[in-house]
Amino acid sequence: MSIYITTTNQTGPAIAKLIKAELNLAAKEINETIAENVNTADVTILIGKGTSTDLVLNGKNVYSVSNVDEVFANPKQILKDAATKAKSYIMSSVDEKATSADSDMKRIVAITACPTGVAHTFMAAEAIEEEAKKRGWWCKVETRGSVGVGNELTAEEIASADIVIVACDIEVDLSKFAGKLVYRTKTGPALKKTAQEFDRAFKEAQIYQPTSTVKSTTTKEKKGIYQHLLTGISYMLPMVVAGGLITALSFALGHFEDVPKLVKVIVEGVEVTKTSMVNTLVGEPHFGEIGSLAFKLMIPLLSGYISYSIADRPGLAPGFVGGFLASEIKAGFLGGIVAGYFAGYVALLLTRFIKLPQSMSALKPILIVPVLATLATGLAMQFVIGGPIAYLMAALDAWLENMGNSSSAVILGAVLGAMMCTDMGGPLNKVAYASGVGFIATQQYAPMAAIMAGGMVPPLAMSIATFLARNKFNETERGSGKAAFVLGLCFISEGAIPFAARDPLRVIPSCIIGGAIAGGLALLWETTLRTPHGGLFALVIPGVVEHPVKYLLAITIGSIVGGTIYAIIKKPETNLEKEAEESVA
Repeated sequence: MSIYITTTNQTGPAIAKLIKAELNLAAKEINETIAENVNTADVTILIGKGTSTDLVLNGKNVYSVSNVDEVFANPKQILKDAATKAKSYIMSSVDEKATSADSDMKRIVAITACPTGVAHTFMAAEAIEEEAKKRGWWCKVETRGSVGVGNELTAEEIASADIVIVACDIEVDLSKFAGKLVYRTKTGPALKKTAQEFDRAFKEAQIYQPTSTVKSTTTKEKKGIYQHLLTGISYMLPMVVAGGLITALSFALGHFEDVPKLVKVIVEGVEVTKTSMVNTLVGEPHFGEIGSLAFKLMIPLLSGYISYSIADRPGLAPGFVGGFLASEIKAGFLGGIVAGYFAGYVALLLTRFIKLPQSMSALKPILIVPVLATLATGLAMQFVIGGPIAYLMAALDAWLENMGNSSSAVILGAVLGAMMCTDMGGPLNKVAYASGVGFIATQQYAPMAAIMAGGMVPPLAMSIATFLARNKFNETERGSGKAAFVLGLCFISEGAIPFAARDPLRVIPSCIIGGAIAGGLALLWETTLRTPHGGLFALVIPGVVEHPVKYLLAITIGSIVGGTIYAIIKKPETNLEKEAEESVA
């Protein structure tokens, strides 16, 4: 029997993923088949409170499970019951409103994506779904997170939608929304001002047509240089993580003097007589060269996808070439950023102003624009802008290497740590984070240590505050404090957003002070970090964090200070409500 699994509108994206993963594992154990398409399934399991307004489910064989806990308690039984308890699904009167042309109920589909694909992506998705639920509208949100596409929209869902909301901080493929009303925004407004964004969506949405015309490239240009940079960083991040961790592992393996002997024992029956052969398999330098190769590709990726964000596919080739040249002439990540913007805007201008006969127009995006833009970018990097940037990067590297634990190091760490806490995922946070990622690409690992230490402080501090001043928080906030602790350990600063949104004038300064202390101490104690993500779990891998005990102590001190300050200055919940009412009045 083939089973399709889906959830109701009231089930959040995170829970929906867990449900599907749990049922998939159970299905393998009892040899059941999980269908990827509802139309090919013998039965559908609908999980969650409420009902579904998916038109494709009407008349299908559906088994409804309203209590999500039952799925986790006995997933195998749920799958077995589906065969005997499924009934023909009839859309309720509420569902029918969604399909009525003269009804006020709207059908909304959305996409969310942020540079790291971890926090804002899913928090914005949940905020959109919650706002739609409040209005009694049908909604489904597709997430473009770090693990790929989640809760993917079907062609039927897109076709029946009244509007598409694109809440993305990076460039994503929207070709499947051709001909639909599309409203573009970012994850920040979608998360913090969801109701206003919904209202603006129906006023400002425009028909989307994915073309290579001047009109479409103009739309890209309006996104602004900041979003182009975030797109480049989002594509570069996996390479930074891979390069950093593999390089760290190569150093860790280098400490084991008996590795050649160990491998000889493991490879039983195969005579390994040459140490060089063993080193080729597991030790330095060859194992470390994999990490080094990943580092070499970071800057071309950054440059290439900045250019792609600006000029679409014609910008990829000149962007990659410009980034590679920036890496070769030691212009570093600054050179890669400049090369990306230069290549992108040159390709954009060529696309806009080169006019060809209709018979030759297909040559422009795949031949003429890439060749001319690549040539212009290469010459500019080699003879005009590459040299000065390389000199600047050499001076910056020398300053960072000689900084040690001086007052300059403490100030730099404090500034970076404070920036991470100022807007928790906003522009200042992203600028600090982007600089740390860029420094990793040039093998400077100290700034990232201060950045991650500072970024972990806000949610950890809020969790500590809910423990120290428990009576000042309501039950919901105390629950948020527990969740914030886990998010803080994972380096997800956004875990403090619920607290900052409710009491910004006290939360943000408390976090800034704690983050500045954590960042300053991290550089004072000369800690370094080779990966741009992972939080506390980065400490598990040998070689990723230098001076791990001191690094952990810096985070702890900063979090305790920030949490203690907020616990002292926070007003009880009833007083906060009065303040909010007075400010509105």
